[in-house]
Formats: sequence, structure tokens, C-alpha cells
Amino acid sequence: MDDELSVSLPGARLAGALGTVPPGVELLRWDMTAPAPSPRIDLVVLPYVPGSAHLRLLDGVTTRLVQAQYLGYDGVAEALPPGHVYANARGVHETSTAELALALLLAAQRGIGDFVRAAGVRVPEPAWYPSLADRRVLVLGQGGVGRAIEARLAPFEVDVVRVARTARDDERGRVHGIAELPDLLPSCEAVVVGVPLTGDTVHLVDAAFLARLPDGAVVVNVARGRVADTGAILAEARTGRLRFALDVTDPEPLPVDHELFTLPNVLISPHAGGMSSAMLPRVARLVRRQIDLLLNGAGPVNVVLRS
Repeated sequence: MDDELSVSLPGARLAGALGTVPPGVELLRWDMTAPAPSPRIDLVVLPYVPGSAHLRLLDGVTTRLVQAQYLGYDGVAEALPPGHVYANARGVHETSTAELALALLLAAQRGIGDFVRAAGVRVPEPAWYPSLADRRVLVLGQGGVGRAIEARLAPFEVDVVRVARTARDDERGRVHGIAELPDLLPSCEAVVVGVPLTGDTVHLVDAAFLARLPDGAVVVNVARGRVADTGAILAEARTGRLRFALDVTDPEPLPVDHELFTLPNVLISPHAGGMSSAMLPRVARLVRRQIDLLLNGAGPVNVVLRS
């Protein structure tokens, strides 16, 4: 059991949410825009900023744990100096990301984008739009985000098709493997993408993937922008054959004059999946749990990488 523990936090809001810490815990402020305030920081909580360049500031700093506020950790292995243990924010963002996925899916299905664009320009007229009920929805990814999306789809009376890297059966039935996608896509009217970005998933959603979807299908991406081929999305969106609701893009952010912003069958949100009021208290709970584990000499949770 350790009697003392130094913890760096990237901002006052997280410090406030963390509240009173146990005796022996020293809180430091470090937003990683400047060198470390100490050569040894037991627990470094990273700022919630895009990219991984700030990780290089850990070079020469002795740590026991580097705690991210993100779920994904693509690019971390290349940027993290040797000698660190890196944990992601599993359990923090899944709920909020799933909420946004459902919001985008419902907005695309029920014509919300059309109503918003019509406001102040013409009198909106009711029109027939596809329901979400009775659709076949393919959920691509069976990690925490994919499972949270599936749980929220359940009340909408849809036929959910679950797909993960490898096929298996679990308590909820069949999980199809990615290799089965060519046979599954033609019968699915909606696809929600929630896979992590890895070497195997870069451009998983490509021209061939999209070509197998039926006319009028909608693709929702709340994973990472590079999971989908932007050129392939643009080609299909131009024709109007498919619809897209994208929380992530490649590049990110898209240039303000990008053609995807101009197309009526495309909805784009600015990578806001995890940005809800649920995030801060959940990050604080995770940091407090890591503090307690380290103080008691136990291993931290959510470790995904050791450099």
C-alpha cells in the first residue's frame, strides 16, 4: 500500500468534479501545453484534446499510469515515450456516443435535416419518410459502444444484425463476423459503425461495402473518420442512392467548403459523441477509482498499452 500519490489533472473542472481526495494524494495542475511540473507524477490524467502529440511531453517523466479521457487509442503507441502504462476511458463515453448514434439515425430516417433546412426559407410540408421501426439495422462493432447502441435500439422495434471481428454466439444470440459483411449488407437498411480504428478497420467502409447496401440505406458513423473512405461516401452521396449521418470524418474537421456539407442526404456533427453532461462525472469516477487502486497497491483498470 502506498501512502503518497501525485496526480496531475488537466483543468479545474475535473479537479472540482473529483472532490476531496484521500490523505497523501497531491494534486498537480498540468494541461500538457508546457513541460511537466515534476519529474515524477504517479498518475497523469491527459487533457481531452484531439491527437497524440502532447504525449511526447511525457518523455523523461516517471509515471505509474497515464489515464486518457478518450475511449479510442489509435496513434498512442507511436507517440507515447517508452516506460509508461496507458489506460483508456472505457465506461465513460459509451452511453453518450450511443445516444448521438441514435439521434443521428432517427434524424436521418425522419427527415429532420430537411425540416431544418426549410426553416425560414419555405413553409415545411409533411412528407413520407422511412421509419426506424421494422428496419433491419446492422451494428458494426461489439465493443462497449456497439453494445450500448444495440441496447438503445431495442425499444424501436428493429431487427438488429450484430457484427464483430470474429463470429460467435452469446447470450443474446448470433454475432456475425466481418467476413460475412458481403452477404449481410444487401438486406440491411441501416448501418451504425462503432468499431475501433485499427489496421484492419481503416477504410472498412469502402466503395465495395457501400455498393452492397440497398437503395435508400443510411450509414451512421460514430467510430473514427478513417474507418470510412470519404471518397467512396462522397461518390454515393452525390448520386442520392444512400444517406449518411457522420459524427466523424476524414479529414477531421472537414474543410468548411467541403461538398459533403452541401448534400441534402448527409448529416454531419463535429465528433461530439462523448461530449455530454455525463462525461465529466464519469471521468471523475474513473480517476478516483484509479487513485484508490494505486494507493492500495492494486493494478489499474482499463490498461490498453504498455510502452
